[in-house]
Amino acid sequence: MNIINLGEQKTLLNQFVAELRDEKIQTDSMRFRRNLERVGEIFAYEISKTLKYEEKQVITPLGIASVFLPIEKPVLATILRAGLPLHQGLLNYFDTADNSFISAFRKYSKDGTFHIELEYISCPKLDDRILIICDPMIATGSSIILAYNALIANGMPQHIHIVTVIISKDAIKKMQKTLNLKNLTIWTGAIDEELTVKSYIVPGIGDAGDLAYGSKV
Repeated sequence: MNIINLGEQKTLLNQFVAELRDEKIQTDSMRFRRNLERVGEIFAYEISKTLKYEEKQVITPLGIASVFLPIEKPVLATILRAGLPLHQGLLNYFDTADNSFISAFRKYSKDGTFHIELEYISCPKLDDRILIICDPMIATGSSIILAYNALIANGMPQHIHIVTVIISKDAIKKMQKTLNLKNLTIWTGAIDEELTVKSYIVPGIGDAGDLAYGSKV
C-alpha cells in the first residue's frame, strides 16, 4: 500500500482544502461542491501520471503532431451522496471513464454505536482495469473497505486508487491491516490525527454530504 499526501506539497490544493475546512466559507454549498470538484480534478491529473501511454499521430490542419496519449480507461467509483462532487472532478479529466456508484450509510444503534450497511451498487467488469474509488472523508475506513469488497466481486483490478480529501490516522491503520495490497494507492489532501466518540474526523470538515447537499431528515 502506498500513501501519497498531496497536502504536504505547496500547491493550490491546500487553498481548496482550507476553504473546505473553513466554517464560514463552507456555508456556501455551491462553493463547497465546486471545491470538492476542483480537488478531484487535481487528483485526476496526478493519477494520470501513473497510467500507461503510447505515442499516436494527430492530423492537424497544417500537418501531423506526435502526442503521447493514455491507453487505459479507468473505472471511477464513489460512495453516495457526499462523493458525487469529488467524483465529478475526476470525471472532468477522465471523461471517457466507466463509472460505478455505491450506496452505503452508517446505521446507528440506540447505544450510539453504528455499522456500515451497503444498499446498492452499480459497476462494470473490473478485471485488469484501473479502479479509482473516491470518498471526501475517510474516518474509520469501514465504508471504503466495504465498498472495495463489494466492487471486487466484479473482478480484480490491476491497480486501485483511493482518493479522499481528508483521512484519519485510525483509518489508515485499519486499511493497512485489512487492505495491505501492493496494487493499492491512497491519495489524500490531509491526514488528521483524531476521531470523536461518534467517529467524526478532528479537525476535519464536518458532514461533507450535508455541506454539499443540505441536511438529512
